[in-house]
Amino acid sequence: MDRITLSGVTAVGHHGVFDFERREGQPFVVDAVLHLDFTKAAESDDVRDTAHYGEVAERIKDWITGEPLNLIEALAVRIADDLLARFNIGAVDVTVHKPQAPIEVPFGDVAVSVHRARQHSVPPDHAPHYGTRP
Repeated sequence: MDRITLSGVTAVGHHGVFDFERREGQPFVVDAVLHLDFTKAAESDDVRDTAHYGEVAERIKDWITGEPLNLIEALAVRIADDLLARFNIGAVDVTVHKPQAPIEVPFGDVAVSVHRARQHSVPPDHAPHYGTRP
């Protein structure tokens, strides 16, 4: 399967288990790898026949800046499920980085990654509902 890789989508979010994280916010960085077949897009040379990575980036930003979640694991799953539901992709890998996580020892990054694949044909906008969605 072919891939589109979107790296480093960055925005300030208010995710975390501590009150100060929700109050002050911090940067989150998301990478997404979209798995799809480029055959039709290559033949037509039409953006409508692929996953529009500008729109993907906007969806990711909306999740980062949206309703606060306690865990970056929850954020990663919601982003992956949403992208699968909204775009004609077979699978997606999502990594959420929290580079300023409140850890008291020196570290370079904290990240979680999820892989989600389409199990069957799902009509657009039928992602699992997790309360308020962006």
